[in-house]
Amino acid sequence: MSWSVSDAQHVRAEFILIASDPNTSFSEACRRYGISRKTGYKWFARYKAAGSDGLLERSRCPHTSPLRIGAEVVLEIVRLRKKHQTWGPKKIRSKLLRNCCTLESLPCNATVARVIRQAGWSNPKRRGRPRRCPAEGSQKAMIPAAGPNDVWTVDLKGWWRTGDGKRCEPLTIRDLFSRYILCLKPMARHRVDDAKQVFTTLFEHYGLPAVIRSDNGAPFASLTGPHGLTRLSAWWKTLGIKLDRIAPGKPQQNGSHERMHRDIAEEIQGKPAATLADEIKRLSTWRTDYNFERPHEALAMQTPGEVYHCSPRRLKDVKPYAYPVGYVLRRVGKDGCILINNRSVYLSEALGKTEVGLQRLSETTWQVWFCDLAVCQIALDDDVPHRLLTPSLAQSAPTCHPCHDNKV
Repeated sequence: MSWSVSDAQHVRAEFILIASDPNTSFSEACRRYGISRKTGYKWFARYKAAGSDGLLERSRCPHTSPLRIGAEVVLEIVRLRKKHQTWGPKKIRSKLLRNCCTLESLPCNATVARVIRQAGWSNPKRRGRPRRCPAEGSQKAMIPAAGPNDVWTVDLKGWWRTGDGKRCEPLTIRDLFSRYILCLKPMARHRVDDAKQVFTTLFEHYGLPAVIRSDNGAPFASLTGPHGLTRLSAWWKTLGIKLDRIAPGKPQQNGSHERMHRDIAEEIQGKPAATLADEIKRLSTWRTDYNFERPHEALAMQTPGEVYHCSPRRLKDVKPYAYPVGYVLRRVGKDGCILINNRSVYLSEALGKTEVGLQRLSETTWQVWFCDLAVCQIALDDDVPHRLLTPSLAQSAPTCHPCHDNKV
């Protein structure tokens, strides 16, 4: 047991004095001072070995600790944290295993977090509000990704200004399964032709995905075009790519992409470069680091570059969409019109320079199909064609082709 008074050294000296008296029992001296005989013999031995200095309190730190990490590991943790200031203990621990540590010498996450905290780099997080579970059936079912190139996610990151006042708004394209960033390029304009040029380069290099997921903003979707098509998304359909749009005002349905945007905001946007050219270089370096250096927890601490591979579907192998036998084919003009009975009928400028199929419903009614999407119905009253129905993004879900066999 321990001493029960605060001035322990003075009391210990008194105990040694009484215990040394040959007329006093050692057990009686221990009972008088409220300590065990083991404690009494300990202090008596220390007094004989070092005199009054032996009665001072010693450090209780163990001489050896099996959990103590080496100086080299601490220095590596500090180096990694200085280089990647937003990385947490899990990512740093994964890099330690790759760089310098074996499984036997690898510190746990709590030890890495303690080193970061002692270095003054740990910011305590505020306690947030508890998340509310969405009502059953309120969430739109998004197309899952079982492998690389099953789903590409695309969005425009919010813009910021560099030191020279230039506007920087990157177009971000990422593979959903591997988290591999395919494109991180600032766009000067939101024009379809500019975005189409970027996607053409990506398709030639990485191949074609099965699905592209986007929000409902330009240039990916339109509120007025049939089925929300723009010239860009209509081009994707001709390549055999399915369109998967999140619900309006629900960015959480593309949550992993938005999480990547938050990393850009913290590491790039928060400290803008002096010029736009320098910012483009920083974004390129950050993309390389994200793809090949940064471990990802959803990938079992692998990097996206270790998981991603190019698509076997190549852009040069794409064939025109095969409409069912009996459909009348029409080429949509640049102005979005087709000719029926030598008369012009407007469909949509989004379908310009594409091919549509006309299915006869009756003697005077035709159904217009674009790939597997029903665009509208055209009635021939007195040989004057006019539209009856044009589904848009704001209307009900798309009507699919009855054949539903895309042979692109």
